[in-house]
Amino acid sequence: MENKDTKPSVVVGLSGGVDSSVAAYLLKEQGYNVIGMFMRNWHDTTGTLDGDCPWEDDRMFAELVAKKLDIEFHYIDLSETYRTKVVEYMFSEYEKGRTPNPDVLCNREIKFAAFADAAFKLGAQFVATGHYCQVNQHENSEFQLIAGKDKNKDQSYFLCQVNQAQLSKTLFPIGHLDKPEVREIALREGLATAKRKDSQGICFVGKVDLPVFLQQKLKAKQGDIIEIPRNWTGYENHTDIFAPYNYNPADGVKVGEHNGAHYYTVGQRKGLGVGGKVDPLFVIGIDTQTNTVYVGMSDTHPGLYRKGLMAQTSEWHWVRPSAQINVGESKEYDTRIRYRQPLQKATTEIKEDGIYITFDQPQRGAAPGQFIAIYEGEELVGSGVIHV
Repeated sequence: MENKDTKPSVVVGLSGGVDSSVAAYLLKEQGYNVIGMFMRNWHDTTGTLDGDCPWEDDRMFAELVAKKLDIEFHYIDLSETYRTKVVEYMFSEYEKGRTPNPDVLCNREIKFAAFADAAFKLGAQFVATGHYCQVNQHENSEFQLIAGKDKNKDQSYFLCQVNQAQLSKTLFPIGHLDKPEVREIALREGLATAKRKDSQGICFVGKVDLPVFLQQKLKAKQGDIIEIPRNWTGYENHTDIFAPYNYNPADGVKVGEHNGAHYYTVGQRKGLGVGGKVDPLFVIGIDTQTNTVYVGMSDTHPGLYRKGLMAQTSEWHWVRPSAQINVGESKEYDTRIRYRQPLQKATTEIKEDGIYITFDQPQRGAAPGQFIAIYEGEELVGSGVIHV
């Protein structure tokens, strides 16, 4: 029998959930020397909703799985790195009136950077997670980020900022499985996490009351909520699809007040506190300079939709460098601006001053700060931050 020390060593990020548990089980079955590691990345419970992100329970379940599988178990506290790389980024983006995606940053800066560094210090050759995505080696030896088999759980979007060095050392053991198959394996093997609910909310923070969470750094400040009518002339005169709609209070009617424009995001429906309307109000614009929130009535309001978006070159990333197109070139890709959104056809054009994306069909709720990812078939080839 092969000596354990001669087998490839892999550190699995055990989160206390079923996905990472089955990932660890499958790797051990494949002959890897598996080590489990649990990350604690957040201590402050300000704004966290009761019952969410119970990290003590998560650690206990992770340890139970490690014991069941008879693998080493380690605990690591990366909270300081998480605070500086992810949470401070969130505060900064919301303060500017942008809509960040902390899960994307968590993967780029924590799971596949700080966590991976700690794993390699233990002597591991690889790191592994329970993400529903896959890695493939291209014919030119570059690594490809491939969507997970389970299209309802595909998490490739959250990994849209990982690089070649990270992909070359990463394993995704459940990427070829559907969620029900993962549950079935966990039940069959008697893993303690088999029936645990999936985690939700901000990566490692959990579900939060966003205004309360943000008030740690961003002070409440009363301002006006202005409703923009559907027939606002600015829509008819809007000829540059890559430019944002520029509202001012005179374009609409005051319908309420808020406690800080930086607490809201484009497309938001809940939390406005304005009633008496035939249809729900949605946030269609945020001006943090004047502390104004602009809203439109119904989810068909033209202010919710954009035909084109732009990303700055400095905030664009090609996951597979050889897939890059050059300045002056354009190409049609499948595109996604949020997790689980069905892929949308769009044309990406590279210009000297940025990346311009034109959708076949106008997209709802696109906001500066969100990540936009582009796909060729099942492969996620690039991503960037929406600038306007």
